Amino acid sequence: MEFDTKCVIAGGGPAGMVAGLLLARCGVPVVVLEKHADFLRDFRGDTIHPSTLQLLDELGLMSEFEKINFSTVSQAQFPSGDGSATTFVNLAELKHPYPFIAMAPQWDFLNLLARAGEAEDNFELRMNCQVLDVLSEGDRIVGVRYSSPDGIQDLKALLTIAADGRWSRIRDVAGIAMKDYSVPLDVWWFKVPGVLQRPNALSPAFAQDKTFVLIPRSDYVQTAMLLPKGMDAEIRAQGVDAWRRSIMEAAPELTEGVSKLNLDDAKLLDVKLNRARRWWRSGLLCIGDAAHAMSPVGGVGINLAVQDAVAAARILAEPLRTSKISDRDVANVQNRRLAPTIVVQSIQRLMHLGLRRVMRGSEEVALPASVASLLRRFPKIGVIPARLLAVGVIQEHSPLEARRTAGHDLPG
Repeated sequence: MEFDTKCVIAGGGPAGMVAGLLLARCGVPVVVLEKHADFLRDFRGDTIHPSTLQLLDELGLMSEFEKINFSTVSQAQFPSGDGSATTFVNLAELKHPYPFIAMAPQWDFLNLLARAGEAEDNFELRMNCQVLDVLSEGDRIVGVRYSSPDGIQDLKALLTIAADGRWSRIRDVAGIAMKDYSVPLDVWWFKVPGVLQRPNALSPAFAQDKTFVLIPRSDYVQTAMLLPKGMDAEIRAQGVDAWRRSIMEAAPELTEGVSKLNLDDAKLLDVKLNRARRWWRSGLLCIGDAAHAMSPVGGVGINLAVQDAVAAARILAEPLRTSKISDRDVANVQNRRLAPTIVVQSIQRLMHLGLRRVMRGSEEVALPASVASLLRRFPKIGVIPARLLAVGVIQEHSPLEARRTAGHDLPG
């Protein structure tokens, strides 16, 4: 069979763009299909973890990334019984070239990857192109059918990568079975103008019956409000004044900015936690949220997706370049990435149990005095969760063929 390209990637998010760029730099012709006309969308994950920052460094893109207006988070803190805050995650103590999480608009990150792709002869990004179905020959998937400004088109490829998110169209039409886990919460995402007292620390905040996570940005606070699963409509019905009062109770320093909020500013994230039993079929591989939707707890979804993409590129570049890819090659990506995914999802499920109790309770939430004292006496303890958050169970590194020296020119 003749193919139009070696690899077609559905989805121009972090996983799809990273996989496409790495494969292209390794000599594999790649087409990335992105359903939107641009990347300018809000309320998406804006976290760039240390492992991803190190990847950008390996690709010679760190100097370009540093031109983006981003803030940094190096600690996570939790209130103690005495009213102070105790650090329980401390990235600053990591032995890592980038001991912080960069908070950068995702559209800037994706535009950077797109510009880097433009410099590669083997990379093509097609915007406003939405995948509708897969193409099959017998049991093998041989490409996709997609809508574009020029109409319905077919694109045949040696390998199709589904990086189209937790609502993956390709995964569904390909019949990839998912295992779903019970989730006790949904999340409202919104921005509050203002500055926190601790500008480099992520921290929870509590009102009588509401739980918030406050993420400092340059001139606003990106805020997540946790709500019991399926309660979006009921909480909206309580009205904007009740919502504002709960935020001000939890974070009095944001009172001025809270007065400007309307309920339309709260964007619902319908939280899912699932994992594909098998991430692949002959001719198809799912990565990122298409293979395993993560809870926002811990903010590790993007990091796992990018690490999936790096592993996929490193394992599959040579088989794709030589047109000798086998099912075993594709299965090796899942074999490599399954354990890290299981570990993180297991931790998230345990954290959900604690959050369920917090959301149902009405008492003040605080670290036990003994735990707070231990963390303050031995601050290095905070490095353990920091390592898992920042790097993951396994850190993936770029294929050598994809690496570039710092400061090389990009289009635009």
